Amino acid sequence: MNIEEKLRELLDRQAIGDLIARYSRTLDWLDDEGQAGCYWPEARIDYGFFTGTAADFVPVVMAVERSTGRRWHMLAPLSVRLTGPTTAEGECYGIALGFRRESDAEPYKGNMYGGRYLDTYEKRGTENGEEWRIASRRYILDWSMPMPDQPDAAPNAAFPLPMLDLRESGHPDYRPF
Repeated sequence: MNIEEKLRELLDRQAIGDLIARYSRTLDWLDDEGQAGCYWPEARIDYGFFTGTAADFVPVVMAVERSTGRRWHMLAPLSVRLTGPTTAEGECYGIALGFRRESDAEPYKGNMYGGRYLDTYEKRGTENGEEWRIASRRYILDWSMPMPDQPDAAPNAAFPLPMLDLRESGHPDYRPF
């Protein structure tokens, strides 16, 4: 490989890594448009509870995320194999937590999930130039476990950290990248 090919490979791998980070962030901050921009609209999605296109999946998954007041997704490590100049395959492990409560008087109850994402990616031209997005995704749940009840978001002098209760898009702390 010459230096230009090595540089192109590094840039493509970084762009796919950025895509995976954006996927988690847009779920957690309830950024519908950002989440949709992680997939090509016709991408084949299989999460078990949903099989179909990304265009149909994004509203479903965002409704699930909105049903929780707190959520957190982390995907790593990412393994990528470039299969062509505009195609790649990837796998990464994911940990997700989701907490909800039935009323403001109750603590948050939730679960932690561990699984893996089996993806294919495609790079295509867009109005913003060439862009990598998910072309197909299969999610496999490896385990699930209940989490201890969590406190509400009221200030706590003994543990004075801000806590989110995020059920709508547009939070002032969100920074779309």
